Order: sequence, then structure tokens, then C-alpha cells
Amino acid sequence: MAETDAAADGPERKLATIVSADVAAYSRLMAEDEEHTLQIFRGHKEVFDKLVQLHRGRVFNTAGDAILAEFGSAVEAVRCASEIQAALRTRNDQLTAERRVMFRIGVNLGDVMVQGEDLLGDGVNVAARLQGAAEPAASASPAACTTRSSISYPCHSSHSGR
Repeated sequence: MAETDAAADGPERKLATIVSADVAAYSRLMAEDEEHTLQIFRGHKEVFDKLVQLHRGRVFNTAGDAILAEFGSAVEAVRCASEIQAALRTRNDQLTAERRVMFRIGVNLGDVMVQGEDLLGDGVNVAARLQGAAEPAASASPAACTTRSSISYPCHSSHSGR
């Protein structure tokens, strides 16, 4: 009985696919032209948010240029990441190379802890580490996500777009 009580007292856990996104060279972009960078970022974030909703996900946390989203499906998460990069590539093509606001995206399927509307734990941390390893304008995900998604949707674990 004590084991059951301990589980009930612990945090709620669930399996989720996490998308972690961050702007490459954001500090440099802001130092060079804060207002223009913020304007571009806000436009990019609108596209990001719409695509997350379209793929049945939800943004659960943001901090500056970082965005975290949750998906119930690894396939939808990888599709979303790919479509975000394609849409933002089109927007960035209208800018000079040094003014492009390019996201690095990490996708991870893992166990997370629920705290209100926020998600925490290793599943989120791994997505953030994958995002940090991705090239600008690219997505990175472990084989577990890309293997599941490649059956339904052609994609690559890393795509630079240039």
C-alpha cells in the first residue's frame, strides 16, 4: 500500500513528443538591430504557433527566443518541425543573409512530468540538447522519432535547407 501512496504523491507523468526551438545567433541579431530582429521573430513565431496548432500540438513554454511545444504524436511533431523550417526558409529568403532569423529545432519522444500547463524532465531536456546540436534552419531528432515518422511522412533527421 505504501508503494501506491508514494506513486499518488509523486508528479503526474506522461509520454509526449517535445519540440524545442531556439533562434541561432539571436544575441548577435539583437545587438545589431533589436527592433528589426524582434519584428522578424514575432512574424516567425506566428507561423510557428499556427503550424503547431495545425499539427495538434501546443506551445507550453517560451523564454525569449526559445519555444517548447508538446505533441501527442511523434509523426505530427516531426512533420510540424519540417514544415516550420520550410515556411521560415521562405520568409528568410526575403532577408539578407546576415538578418535571417533561423531556428534550430530538436524533437524528442520521452517521459515528462506535468506541472500545471508546463512540462518538465528528461524528455524536455533531451529535446533541448538535440536542438542545441542542430544546425541553423535544421531539425534534429533521435532515430525513434524519425523511424516512426518516415513511414508516414518523408523527412530527414537533419535538414539544413541550404
